[in-house]
Amino acid sequence: MAVQEARQYGADAGHAPDGGCPHCERSGHRRAVAAFLARRDELAAGHGVPAALAHSPVASRQWVSDELAQSARTVTARGREAGVARRGRVERTTLATVWGAVLALLLGQALTALGAGWTGTRTAALGTALLLAAALTTAARLHRDRGGVLAPLLGEDNRLSTSRTVAAGWLLLSGYTVLLLSLRLATGAPHVDLGLRRGAGLLTVLVLVGWTTVTARLIVSLRVAARRLQKVRAERPRPADLLCDDDGRASLTDVQYVLVSTAVLAFAAVRLGRVPDRLPELPWALVLLVAVSVTGYLFGKCAEGGRPKIFSVVRAREAGDLDAPIRTGDDIEIRGIGFVPPGAAAPEPLTRLVVRIGPVHAHVPLVPVPGGFANPTDTALTVPLPADVEPGRVEVSVVTAAGVETNRVTIDVVD
Repeated sequence: MAVQEARQYGADAGHAPDGGCPHCERSGHRRAVAAFLARRDELAAGHGVPAALAHSPVASRQWVSDELAQSARTVTARGREAGVARRGRVERTTLATVWGAVLALLLGQALTALGAGWTGTRTAALGTALLLAAALTTAARLHRDRGGVLAPLLGEDNRLSTSRTVAAGWLLLSGYTVLLLSLRLATGAPHVDLGLRRGAGLLTVLVLVGWTTVTARLIVSLRVAARRLQKVRAERPRPADLLCDDDGRASLTDVQYVLVSTAVLAFAAVRLGRVPDRLPELPWALVLLVAVSVTGYLFGKCAEGGRPKIFSVVRAREAGDLDAPIRTGDDIEIRGIGFVPPGAAAPEPLTRLVVRIGPVHAHVPLVPVPGGFANPTDTALTVPLPADVEPGRVEVSVVTAAGVETNRVTIDVVD
């Protein structure tokens, strides 16, 4: 599996030297990832360790960990360089999508006008689309360093925000509706209805999704400040962020919120298309459905995550070792939960995991196995007891890649 990973990341990497061109930067990142995967599997198989260190398991393990940590930092640096080129590509792609939607609307209007003829409604719809596309293009140019049109949708952790994306969809539909009706009024069209009675459902949903965006951000901020939620910055935003948690696993609360909001949004858009001279009327049953979906989404935000915690600290025992107390130089195994936060399973964040043993800060060594790492894990990690730790009662705690420190557990170290 690891060989397939290396081939996947290394494919199409080319042999051109790194430079300022976007293709060279992306190729450099692919080559760095492929080199890291190959090096990890080589060291996991026991190859590549210097002969001078082979006699000492502790020294060879530390050398392997340092070697992988350096390689992981190289991958991260290459990723940052490739990120600049990636943001430019995302900006161009989103703008192409926006203007492609305008072109699709024009073609649709032209095809449906063959029998019925061109009307003022079609002109207003096309003009509204052009105005919105021009506004989005201007905003994208002003925020080209943050991904263009997608800039307002990115959270502080560099992931696409589900709540912001849903709110943006409803805001876009509402803005399009108001502009369309305004153009219809400006051209003297009769029977344009802007009454609150018909638009009450749309207004209620818009308030709901806007309030959800603000509340979700407040919940996350408060939980992070209280160290009950760990957030690690993502390397880059992905479309899957809308439906998944920080660890890339599908989230039921996010999925239901996106599905319900998209379905109701499509219903409102169809209503507007069929009756373009008034605000789209949403049945209150659909408004209630959105409210239930919002409630589930916010409850999910309150329940996710948790503070990392140490349950116990024991002496790590190899096969054939005698049972004994913890002494300086022994390996200790820390058991608990939350040591590897969601989104921190990549090699570079793992190198930031630190164990505080009395006054000494010990970095957790990376122990490679084919396809991944045996140490550290989310529920257990092993670290050698440093020689600077004095015998006696010593407090042990773990500082995760998110900067959150666990509870402290006291152990006894003997001579």
